[in-house]
Amino acid sequence: MPVAVPRKLIVLGDSGVYGWGDPEEGGWCERLRRHWMGLPAAPVLYPLGVRGDGLERVAARLQSEVGCRGELRRQRPHGVLLAVGLNDTARVGRPDGRPQLEPEGFLFGLEQLLQRARASAPVLVLGLTPVLEEAMPYAEVLWYGLEQVRRYEALLEEACLEADVPFLPLLDHLLADPRWPQWLCDDGLHLNSDGHRQVYERVRQWPALLAWAGLEPLQLTTALR
Repeated sequence: MPVAVPRKLIVLGDSGVYGWGDPEEGGWCERLRRHWMGLPAAPVLYPLGVRGDGLERVAARLQSEVGCRGELRRQRPHGVLLAVGLNDTARVGRPDGRPQLEPEGFLFGLEQLLQRARASAPVLVLGLTPVLEEAMPYAEVLWYGLEQVRRYEALLEEACLEADVPFLPLLDHLLADPRWPQWLCDDGLHLNSDGHRQVYERVRQWPALLAWAGLEPLQLTTALR
């Protein structure tokens, strides 16, 4: 009998994908990986987060990360999920300092990244998580603010609409709950275990991701019980 080749999802991003801040279950992406491992015929998920990565660094490692995870029969991955942008919003040195990546450069680089990624596999994009401005600066030099985070998430959405790429916003959904500051670590930037759980639940039920993964019938059956 031939061996079934599972679908593979590459998740590229920063410390959020890495799972920093969640010593309980390793972050939202690791939670999703474990969840899918328990489902029949679910995709294989590779969490490829690097702390501190912004758009340019993720773009630089796109091809190498995708190209070396073909698994059986040297097949290439079947999907790419991008979760990047929060590090690019930080202002350097002071609250009104220059962004790590200017909005115009961020949008242009994102459009190029989406084009390159789509040449390899279907692409999905995740929005940004909130920050607690009162805790800044991060590492004594980087200032993160909600206004900047909102602006860059809007740029993510704009680029995805233009490229016809599924996009899942996170910021307003999380801010709508008054408990959101409790979902961040003391540094005001990284999600803690509760915060990662919130993102995981939203990503796990994302219709576009379920459709790509072929898990819609299973999800519906579970919901009806």
